[in-house]
Amino acid sequence: MKPILMFTMESCPHCKRALLWMEELKQEKPEYRDLQITIIDETMHPDISSNYDYYYVPTYFVENSKVHEGVPSKDLIRNVFNKACE
Repeated sequence: MKPILMFTMESCPHCKRALLWMEELKQEKPEYRDLQITIIDETMHPDISSNYDYYYVPTYFVENSKVHEGVPSKDLIRNVFNKACE
């Protein structure tokens, strides 16, 4: 499995929804529970987030490749998880 890096902001409503969908997906498909997901709040860790090319949150990187940026859906997050499982 490939590592997932997710950039968020505490004040972002889309990020909060994405985190809920991530938990739902883990309940629906147990193999997703084994994914290595690192969640970084860009306001708390600008030193890390400044090294990545994105503008909107939430943003997902799989093995340092951006796979989604901006308003998520449960299906888009599922695609991120599936890409990490390849």
